[in-house]
Amino acid sequence: MKQVTLTTPYITFIVLDYGAIIQKVLVKNNRGNYTNMVVGSNFPNDYLTDTAHLGACVGRFAGRISKARFELDRETYPLYGEHGVHLHGGKEGFGKKYWTIEEVNHGNRPYVRLSYFSKHLEEGYPGNLKVMVTYQLINNSLRILHQAKTDRTTVVNLTNHSYFKLDESDSLEHYDLQLNCPARVETHENLLPTGKVVSVKGSKYDFMNKRPIGTTSLDTPYVINPNTKIAAHIHSQKSGISMDVKTNQPAVVVYTPPHFTGICFETQNFPDAPNHKNFPKSVLRPGELYKNESEFKFTTHEAQLPLF
Repeated sequence: MKQVTLTTPYITFIVLDYGAIIQKVLVKNNRGNYTNMVVGSNFPNDYLTDTAHLGACVGRFAGRISKARFELDRETYPLYGEHGVHLHGGKEGFGKKYWTIEEVNHGNRPYVRLSYFSKHLEEGYPGNLKVMVTYQLINNSLRILHQAKTDRTTVVNLTNHSYFKLDESDSLEHYDLQLNCPARVETHENLLPTGKVVSVKGSKYDFMNKRPIGTTSLDTPYVINPNTKIAAHIHSQKSGISMDVKTNQPAVVVYTPPHFTGICFETQNFPDAPNHKNFPKSVLRPGELYKNESEFKFTTHEAQLPLF
């Protein structure tokens, strides 16, 4: 397993070729010490048995697909599923594959580019898919660019699955959260979308105004205001570190796991988009380029409102 380290005066970043996994994002806190912003292990081999998708590139389709199948151009494609649910690309998915390190640049805006070739019908998906992910540090920001091309029509929805943790506390209750997301994708108890997009106003999912997370548990696909620059903002009152999330995607799945402390901001398309005609299209055809551009910006001071 290979590691690549990138550094700026603000961030030290470590990625693995296995799963294109983000292992560490080290940022200075308000005491001048470095804090790892993502949940992970110091030992790369631990990721071989990880089941939480820690820091991984998730694909070919991030999120859930209902009935473990989808129809495309009048042909049905069966997928691996558990209890009728296909999750995060299948039994293994891209986060369990070894990627090729294509390029490493240690300049003023350092970056690393990795690639993976997903063969036709891997995990049931049609088309030979060439995937590229580029991690770049620009001052105090981490930018992630997912790209993909196919030789036959397929569906694609890629994201990074890092669990962020802005201090060393074992709780998220003191974190302030703000989401410029006036609506969410309604889900059943098994977290599959019902097909409806509903307002968050006045509900436990409403973080339009910044407030502490408290005891709120989330595994929620939020619909981002398309006119916003910042989709999400989170701030630790203990470390003084804030993180802003920007993306070109229509949704962000915000997830707080029950068994450890961390919070995911999975910038992506709507879950189960191939099975809902009213959701944004997830189809990629030959000659087209899939792009998910997202940015995670870290600061060590209280952000000034209004953010949006």
